[in-house]
Amino acid sequence: MYENTSQTPVRDLLQSDRVTPATRTALTERLAQPPVTEPQFFTQDEFVRLQRVCDRLIPQPDDERVDLAGPIDERLANGTTNGWRYNDLPNDGEAYRLFLTGIDQAAEANYDRPFDALTDEQQADILLLVQQGEAPGPVWQQLPADRFFEELLAEVVEVFYSHPMAQEKIGYTGMADQTSPPAPLLHKERGVEH
Repeated sequence: MYENTSQTPVRDLLQSDRVTPATRTALTERLAQPPVTEPQFFTQDEFVRLQRVCDRLIPQPDDERVDLAGPIDERLANGTTNGWRYNDLPNDGEAYRLFLTGIDQAAEANYDRPFDALTDEQQADILLLVQQGEAPGPVWQQLPADRFFEELLAEVVEVFYSHPMAQEKIGYTGMADQTSPPAPLLHKERGVEH
């Protein structure tokens, strides 16, 4: 078992010989990736709203934040999907745009203000209504709120926990995927030279 008492155990582990080069490269690139500030798929207003949604779903301290909205924007801009969707949901990009419009409609219906102008608690209340399939607004006639919320939450959690800083926070060291070299004595006894 890997044991490290460092303040940055995952980042230290990535520099060790316990991680394969491919894994090291992928996770080091995630660590070095700056947060997205200029969205490619969403409008700036939509992107800010998505960031606020992500902040309600996975609150994070300001000092070491994992960019959650950026990878979603990048995935949608690239047209990447996971290869399937529920038949009652539109394509991913359209679903996200409908959702972002729908939470504004729900905020206006409940608080007479857009989602971005609500307090954190009010935003959480709107998201709870979406999760329960009870959000007010005409968008929800086109987009099953509870079904989309399930997809949204799954994607945000996946983005978060695929990042080395999140893995570090929970003590996950499963990226130590380098297998041990073969034991020389075992191979020598079997007549195998290496």
